[in-house]
Amino acid sequence: MSPEEWTYLVVLLISIPIGFLFKKAGPGLKRWGAAAVGLGLTLFTCGPHTLHSLITILGTWALIQAQPCSCHALALAWTFSYLLFFRALSLLGLPTPTPFTNAVQLLLTLKLVSLASEVQDLHLAQRKEMATGFSKGPSLGLLPDVPSLMETLSYSYCYVGIMTGSFFRYRTYLDWLEQPFPGAVPSLRPLLRRAWPAPLFGLLFLLSSHLFPLEAVREDAFYARPLPARLFYMIPVFFAFRMRFYVAWIAAECGCIAAGFGAYPVAAKARAGGGPTLQCPPPSSPEKAASLEYDYETIRNIDCYGTDFCVRVRDGMRYWNMTVQWWLAQYVYKSAPARSYVLRSAWTMLLSAYWHGLHPGYYLSFLTIPLCLAAEGRLESALRGRLSPGGQKAWDWVHWFLKMRAYDYMCMGFVLLSLGDTVRYWASVYFCVHILALAALLLGLALGGGGPGRRKTAPSAASLAPEKLREE
Repeated sequence: MSPEEWTYLVVLLISIPIGFLFKKAGPGLKRWGAAAVGLGLTLFTCGPHTLHSLITILGTWALIQAQPCSCHALALAWTFSYLLFFRALSLLGLPTPTPFTNAVQLLLTLKLVSLASEVQDLHLAQRKEMATGFSKGPSLGLLPDVPSLMETLSYSYCYVGIMTGSFFRYRTYLDWLEQPFPGAVPSLRPLLRRAWPAPLFGLLFLLSSHLFPLEAVREDAFYARPLPARLFYMIPVFFAFRMRFYVAWIAAECGCIAAGFGAYPVAAKARAGGGPTLQCPPPSSPEKAASLEYDYETIRNIDCYGTDFCVRVRDGMRYWNMTVQWWLAQYVYKSAPARSYVLRSAWTMLLSAYWHGLHPGYYLSFLTIPLCLAAEGRLESALRGRLSPGGQKAWDWVHWFLKMRAYDYMCMGFVLLSLGDTVRYWASVYFCVHILALAALLLGLALGGGGPGRRKTAPSAASLAPEKLREE
């Protein structure tokens, strides 16, 4: 592990005991104490580069104040434009930000765009109420009022997920501040249930990255190995990549759980990133609060079982970085300048690659996903329904195997980053996934298969297991 990775791990681990300290605090201490801790961590890890986050916050707040009815699009344009400037600093002869500054900037971009969207929804609801003269009462997920500058700063620098996620909306943050009877919300047992696989994943990461170092792929000697060895190597590389993020995201979720952050009654049917989907009145007494069953789905960022064992490429995206996937679906996919699922996905993947950085490997990997989505959608629609139950089960196993190999292949671009290294590796395995996906797409088209946007989810299994295992 690099020094930066050790620092990330320390930040994640110290967030857990800090969370227990804040859990039962009042709204004021939660707001300003959590912001002070987050700002302190930012200053410690980013130093003077903290100025970038402050400029981004002030710019977004100014846009919200100036144009509340259209601030979502303006905030998206502003924050994404600043990301370009932020990444071009070295080209401009300015000091290069630390990796921690980049992490803070990435999560801050998501939070500020979401905040602007929530303010815009509030403004439009108020205008509609004024036009009709009819008040409908509090709506699900709607903000009570436009946050002030200090409230925006407190949300932006809240220590929860400040470098690794999970992403959360301002409404989720407010619900944590105003949580009724926080002592009745369970933390320790859900935390232990969530945390138990992390040490195992950490050991697997250290072992796999030691036995199969990524740097070997950049050496000329690697390409003298036989084709099967080159093909196999991407499997442990992606395995180490998954284990690393599993540990980071589970630890980040544990920091939220310790503070009771993102806890909602199960009856609210909360979604990762978005929060409750059903109105659930707050409990009126500690006894009623204690009798409720809670979950932490709002801040759930990774479904390890679903990621590894879902059948389709499409489903694998939903189980990975779940709160960010919700953000992309809500604020990018829905407003994409296209109607087809594949083209909307391509637009979403393009902006996702840009959000991650300017390295060509991101774009090569992310823009391979729409091709895989189109191929699996067409071929599955054309063939799977014609098979017997036993044939469909065999189909799902083959589909799962190919899905994992596609993600192995795309991961190489994500970790190698440079155009030369990525293309060199893909060429050494004869661009096998691209060719296979194109062949599957052409076969599906020839057989008259429909696109992934047309078919229903029922005909395809979501997982190879008869019942999906989930941590409560």
